[in-house]
Amino acid sequence: MAGWNAVYLHVDASHAVLDDLMAEPAAAPILEVWQWNPDVPAAQFTQSPAVPAATGSPWSSWVRGQGSAAVLKRLTGNAAYLVRVDVSVPTLRWQVKGRPVAPRYLWTTTGLNFLGFPTPPDTPPSFEDFLRHAPALMNNLELFRYPGGPMGPGNPTRVFALNLPVRRGEAFWLRAGDYYNRYFGPFALELPPGRTLNFGDASSASSLRLRNLTAQELVVTLSLVASEAPPLGQPALLGPPPVLIRGERNLTDLTYSHFDLSTPHSWTLKPAGQPGSEVEIVLGVNRNLMSGQPGDRYAAVLRLTDSLGLTRVDLPVSAEVTSRAGLWVGAAAVTQVRHYLTQYQRDGDGKPVLGTNGQYQIESVKNDLGNVGRPYPLRLILHTGADGGEAQLLQRVYVGPKSDQTVGLVTREELLDPAQLAYARRISAVHLPWSANPVPWAGTGALRAGSNVTVVVNLSYDDPANPFLHTYHPDHDNLNATFDQRLGRGEESYDVRREITLTPRAPANDFDSLTRGHNTITGDYAEIITLTGRTKPGKSQPDRRTFEVRGTFELTRISDIAELSTK
Repeated sequence: MAGWNAVYLHVDASHAVLDDLMAEPAAAPILEVWQWNPDVPAAQFTQSPAVPAATGSPWSSWVRGQGSAAVLKRLTGNAAYLVRVDVSVPTLRWQVKGRPVAPRYLWTTTGLNFLGFPTPPDTPPSFEDFLRHAPALMNNLELFRYPGGPMGPGNPTRVFALNLPVRRGEAFWLRAGDYYNRYFGPFALELPPGRTLNFGDASSASSLRLRNLTAQELVVTLSLVASEAPPLGQPALLGPPPVLIRGERNLTDLTYSHFDLSTPHSWTLKPAGQPGSEVEIVLGVNRNLMSGQPGDRYAAVLRLTDSLGLTRVDLPVSAEVTSRAGLWVGAAAVTQVRHYLTQYQRDGDGKPVLGTNGQYQIESVKNDLGNVGRPYPLRLILHTGADGGEAQLLQRVYVGPKSDQTVGLVTREELLDPAQLAYARRISAVHLPWSANPVPWAGTGALRAGSNVTVVVNLSYDDPANPFLHTYHPDHDNLNATFDQRLGRGEESYDVRREITLTPRAPANDFDSLTRGHNTITGDYAEIITLTGRTKPGKSQPDRRTFEVRGTFELTRISDIAELSTK
């Protein structure tokens, strides 16, 4: 309304400077905005709701026409403001769009407090109902409000009748003598450091705590509300993030159940001070349901309401589509080997039966997969680039400071800063062939559920890393008996071809698996090993023998560095 009004913002509108916000036609009647800044020494707290002063007080101001000289540049949340409206405008509906902020209050007993309360906007309670659960505050309360009009003896005015509605968005002056108040609604809310639920592109879980402040049972309901369209110039939103709430623990496999917020969920809190009056709510994001490009943003509002109808707390929740780029390290566990067993026919004396071709007659071939006595571990090191696409398999990688003083991933030690080798780490896979100048083996396919990654590792029969080759063993050195002539393939060693296939699975249906799937991948491991020997006389193709193993694998992303330096 015309004159001075007290406003309390539950949203942060600092995305735009105040001059730009006030340039909108709907804000044209607003002439001045004064922000109350209580984060000052106690000696500066006001003892009466006086006219704001530009200097010597905890006020910062914006006055239309000041331009860059205005002290107040942006509107922030959890702050109280005095707003002067042109007297020619009897009423004004001023809508401020911003990001919701979690309630945060500073109370002082050395002066007045200028603040508002997060009440339901459609059905605000009266002060009598709102403060009924804080009798010490209600019995000692001094309350002032701005009814509009010019500043003077009647503006602000002291309120004695507590049937006044506690309107959301209106600020009031309050004090309660020496009583230090901690009641700003029927439940207290505790959030993690930073007081946000921004999961970014890497966080898997966060939590909040609710505590009943009343002497009766209280039901608190949590719901997910879609965000409004972001202001002009702000990043676009793809929709609400797929938020999950952690449920009860399964004592059989020690996993947690979960539920989503497609429908609101409620918790019943026992009266204050009793067991069950507090609850921890653990939240996560199911990133497997987030499509889009890395960096694309999902956001919504988590809304908390209570069964007494006294409060509505809005919390921002957001997450970004993560990239698969980086270094993935883990292991495969070989659990099955394909049999290579042939059964031959035998006569009545138990001797093998020869056929007309002079070969023993085959009765059956057993080539199914059989379980091993104990899983055999194989370390896996993979790297994916910035696009998160096709992966590369590595025999070794170094993580540490490079010569340009940045931390990076390299394949050779000499690419690191020699003065800082103590801070570097090497990761190796001993089952893969070593070379002085390692080159990653390129794979085909993306490292994600619904795709296969296939890598082929070829090893020549005379490669020093060939497992059939032993420099100091005369039967496995690829030399003749007089050590003066090299032997061909298949005489003492073989070409080795390893075709490794990783098939990522969708995460298991438990809370931890669904919320950590962006940094942990599990799936099926398969490998076909082909040994190639010599070509026998009369044959057009060399002798080959194939072996197959299978198992499972698990990879964890230990670095999100997208660049791998090889030279």
